[in-house]
Amino acid sequence: MQNSPSNTVISPRTSPSDYSEEILQQLARQQKSRKKWLLVQPVSNTSMMVDSGTVSMPLNLIMVATLVGTLFDVTFIDERLGDNVPEDLSGFDVIAITSRTLNASKAYKIGDAALRQGKIVILGGVHPTMLHEEATAHCTSVVYGEIESIWTELATDVLNGKMQRVYRAKELKPMSTMQHPDFNYALGSKSAKKYSSLIPILATKGCPVGCNFCTTPTIYGKNYRFRELDLVLDEMRYHQKRLNKEKINFSFMDDNISFRPQYFMTLLEEMSKLGVRWNANISMNFLDKPEVAELAGRSGCDLLSIGFESLNPETLKSVHKGSNRLGNYETVVSNLHKNGIAIQGYFMFGFDNDTEESFQLTYDFIMKNKIEFPVFSLVTPFPGTPYFDEMKPRIRHFDWDKYDTYHYMFEPTKMAGDKLLENFVKLQKEVYKGRSILQRMKGKPLNWVWFVNYAMNRFTSKLSTSYYY
Repeated sequence: MQNSPSNTVISPRTSPSDYSEEILQQLARQQKSRKKWLLVQPVSNTSMMVDSGTVSMPLNLIMVATLVGTLFDVTFIDERLGDNVPEDLSGFDVIAITSRTLNASKAYKIGDAALRQGKIVILGGVHPTMLHEEATAHCTSVVYGEIESIWTELATDVLNGKMQRVYRAKELKPMSTMQHPDFNYALGSKSAKKYSSLIPILATKGCPVGCNFCTTPTIYGKNYRFRELDLVLDEMRYHQKRLNKEKINFSFMDDNISFRPQYFMTLLEEMSKLGVRWNANISMNFLDKPEVAELAGRSGCDLLSIGFESLNPETLKSVHKGSNRLGNYETVVSNLHKNGIAIQGYFMFGFDNDTEESFQLTYDFIMKNKIEFPVFSLVTPFPGTPYFDEMKPRIRHFDWDKYDTYHYMFEPTKMAGDKLLENFVKLQKEVYKGRSILQRMKGKPLNWVWFVNYAMNRFTSKLSTSYYY
């Protein structure tokens, strides 16, 4: 029989007498047998190069598994590896599914099937947080934001068999309480070899900048939290010991790792003693200082992902991208290249201020500054963001499978939609044709960035505007 949720929203302050770590542990000890959870990372249905080939290890779901595993038995399935969710779910008590917008329809399908079999179904992740009212139609409960901050309440209710509709924390827990992620949950798959060799790691959460197209402020508010440096460094040493080598590659999953400069610089100084390699997303306003790039290079950084977004100052202003100053773009690039750091540069098209000239300006910038790994996307107003609310009357469709930043969402005011896509395809073909790759990559070390360029050459050569409708 399906669990019947109430309409109450639980928070740490709602009924403190009902929820405490002591009560939870007492209930856990009373279990005749441990309840069984199935954790699912769904594959997306998009037609583009998403969830194909090598995929990153899902750190957030690994962290959930580590937390759940303290009280319950856990089975971990990552559909991106080719693993399948069993049709018969009789061996599980709880089905927990994480979801982004582009795989929301797949997550909902799994949730619906589990509900029909009378299971407790929990949906979490970015999309259920942004559209929790929509998500509740496909589950027993929605976790709004991070599970760590509502775990005591959620686990207590699972043990009592009486679930709430939405679990949302009044306050976020400090990251010092974050448990050491147990990667064995993901690495236990027979297809784990499909995971990238980059090891995901987390030092901070949140980004107070507040770009209007970003989902982070909704999930974390204006909070910015960070782990104690010793905890981050200990985790790196753990992986060095696990893999029995010093020079391993980390990928920081932080939204904005450099927001607290002193913390960031101290972390890099300590990392320089470990001999690791790393990459991260980073805000541009911190990189025009030569000493930052120098320390990043010395600490083992081989690539930084930077959202240049646009070469149009009016566009940057319209999306509240105040950290980007066009006058600093070339300085930032030069500082990083002088220290052997490659750049994954993100560029978006389809803003109302875009014209055909926008594409030429972007091409010229990329080629002149030898951006190693340019990534192009179409402007996508994600549900739950201020930008979505602003653009909703103009959005062409609400098929979540196409919310992958590679589908045409609305017509900009200064360009016809067909012209937008023609130029978008042309730019990608020009940047990734063989001659352009050689020009951009000349003198660069022969590493995985060359391989990515080769793969993009093959991919973009087959592109047409029909891909993006």
